Amino acid sequence: MLKDLAGVAQQQIELPSGSSLQTVWDHYAGQFPKLADYSRSIVLAHNRSFAAREQLLADGDEVAFLPPVSGGTGGFTHQIADAAGHFFALTRDPIDDRALKARLLQGLDGAVLTFEGVVRNNSKGRSTRYLDYECYEAMAIEVMARIGREIAASHPVSRIGIVHRLGKMEIGEASVVIAVTSPHRRPAYDASLEAINRLKRLVPIWKKEYFEDGEIWVEGEWDDSVTPRS
Repeated sequence: MLKDLAGVAQQQIELPSGSSLQTVWDHYAGQFPKLADYSRSIVLAHNRSFAAREQLLADGDEVAFLPPVSGGTGGFTHQIADAAGHFFALTRDPIDDRALKARLLQGLDGAVLTFEGVVRNNSKGRSTRYLDYECYEAMAIEVMARIGREIAASHPVSRIGIVHRLGKMEIGEASVVIAVTSPHRRPAYDASLEAINRLKRLVPIWKKEYFEDGEIWVEGEWDDSVTPRS
């Protein structure tokens, strides 16, 4: 929605020494007054990490304005595979859930649980034609990996994998697949539920719904830990 409002997805700007994230916000709020309407729901990122607006900037820093998040058979645009065997990826192709499970499963596991979020044909009484997902990819993959590792460390599970799809998706296609392997089934259920709940509130991915009579960006909600307090 911010890209549509500003008419641009990214820019380079020069600021005086001592500038902060708030300086960047003020700069663009001056150019696009409607940004003020979103002030309480937008969070800022500094070099791909959530940050307070008081954060000071240095030459070459990357700043992102992030509206609330909305909650494959080919290659991945971004992926992280760590030494523990966890796997996180973004793709613009259909997600291969079988390949994901095979990648994670080990002989010690007695359970493998797969959650798939799929595109439905309706939303709030309107008939949905298709969805389109966009994302801040470089940050999204890092946040996905952090969430997955934290969940794996707090639950008695073996491995976790999260793959999110981007771009246009038709009715019935999977937008996200989460797979969890564990020696026992209950931890896999708990970890999977926590993963989708945190993903929908922390990972910078946005959804646009297309209807027969128009389209709209879906307004989600940030996790309380990253929402501006002022």
